[in-house]
Amino acid sequence: MKINVIGLGYIGLPTSLILAANGNTVVGTDTNQEIVNKLNNNIVTFEEGGLGDLFLEASKSGFTAETHPVKADMYIITVPTPYMKESKLIDPKYVQSAVRQVLEVMNAGAILVIESTVSPGTIDKYIRPIVLESNKSPELVHAPERILPGAMISELINNSRTIGADSQEVAEKVKRVYETFCKGEIVLTDIRTAEMSKVVENTYRDINIAFANELAQVCREAGLDVYEVIRIANKHPRVNILQPGPGVGGHCISVDPWFLVGDYPESTKLIHQARRTNDSMPNYVFDRIVEIMKENNITEFSKVGIYGLTYKENVDDMRESPTLQLLENIPQSKEFIIYDPLIIEKKIANQELDFSNFIKSVELVVIMVNHDQLKNQSLEGKVVFDTKNSITLPNTYKL
Repeated sequence: MKINVIGLGYIGLPTSLILAANGNTVVGTDTNQEIVNKLNNNIVTFEEGGLGDLFLEASKSGFTAETHPVKADMYIITVPTPYMKESKLIDPKYVQSAVRQVLEVMNAGAILVIESTVSPGTIDKYIRPIVLESNKSPELVHAPERILPGAMISELINNSRTIGADSQEVAEKVKRVYETFCKGEIVLTDIRTAEMSKVVENTYRDINIAFANELAQVCREAGLDVYEVIRIANKHPRVNILQPGPGVGGHCISVDPWFLVGDYPESTKLIHQARRTNDSMPNYVFDRIVEIMKENNITEFSKVGIYGLTYKENVDDMRESPTLQLLENIPQSKEFIIYDPLIIEKKIANQELDFSNFIKSVELVVIMVNHDQLKNQSLEGKVVFDTKNSITLPNTYKL
C-alpha cells in the first residue's frame, strides 16, 4: 500500500518516517519548499530524540518528500487546526485545503485519514461536503494523533490509538497499517466519537492543570508551599493533582478545549474557566516578577532574564509557549532578556544566544522552562524566580 502523508511538521514527519521504516511505501508532502528540500537532502527539520536514526531507516525504504500530493492508496493529513480567537470555533482551512489538494490526484475509493485534531463534527460539517462535490468517494477516517514532543518515537510505538471510520471494514484496513508500527491497543469506533475522545483527553488535562495553577495562587495567599500540599494530597490513592506552572503552551492542550467552548458555549462553563485560568498565568507570572523586582531593588526590566522560550522542556517547539504569551500580553516584558538553549537562531527581540552573556547581563532569572541544560549551569549570585519548581537553591522564589 502506498501512503502519502500531508504535512511534515511535528506530527507528520515522525509519522511518515515510522511508517516508512516499518515496510510501508511512503511519500511525504509539505507546501514548504525548504522543508522538502532539506528532507530530500537528508536533513532532519527539527530536533527530537531518535528522529535522526528513524530518518535513516525510512530513507533506506525509499521515503521521499514532495510539495504536492501524489497518487496513493491512503492519505494521512496532519496539518494544523487552529481556532478562531473571537468565536473559539475551529478554523478548518488547512485541513480543507489539504483535502482539496488530495482530491485532485487521488483515485476513487482511496482512504483519506485525518490525523489532525478537530472539534467533534468537523469531518461531517467541513470535509464531507468537499468530498461529495469531488465524485471521488474516498473512505473517510479519523485517527487522531497522540504523541508528545520529546518522546515522539516512543509514544508513536507504545501509545494506544483510536480509529474512527464509517464502516468496520475500512477501520480494519487502517488498523492493519497502524499495526505495522504501533504496539499499543488500537480502538475502532465511529468518526464523531473519535473526534470527541481526542478533544476530551486534552481538555481533561487542561482542567487539571488549571486546578493546580489556581491552587498555587490560593497557597500563596495562605502562606503555604503549594508543591508540598500537592505532594501530600497525591498520596491519596484517588488523587492525582498535576504541577502548577507559568501557563499552558503547545498546539494541543492550549487549543483543543476551545473547540468545545466554541461549539457548546452554554455547556462548557468549567472548561471555559479552566482555559481562562491557564491563559492568565503568564500575566500572574509578570505580576510576581514586578513584586520580586521591588523586593530586591531591581528597577529595570532589562535586568530580568527569562530562561526558556519553548512550551516545554527539552524540545525546540515554541508554539503557544507561556513565554511568548507573556511577551505578547505585556508591553513592559519586551524589555526582558530571553535565552533558550534549544532555540539556536534568533527568533525574537532581546534574545541572547549565549548563556554566559545572558547570565552576566541580568540580576533576576525567571525559569519558565526546565530544560536539562539548566542542571549544569550556575545561578549563584542571581535572584531566581522558579515557575517550574526545578531547582533547590536557597531563597528561590516560587509561584
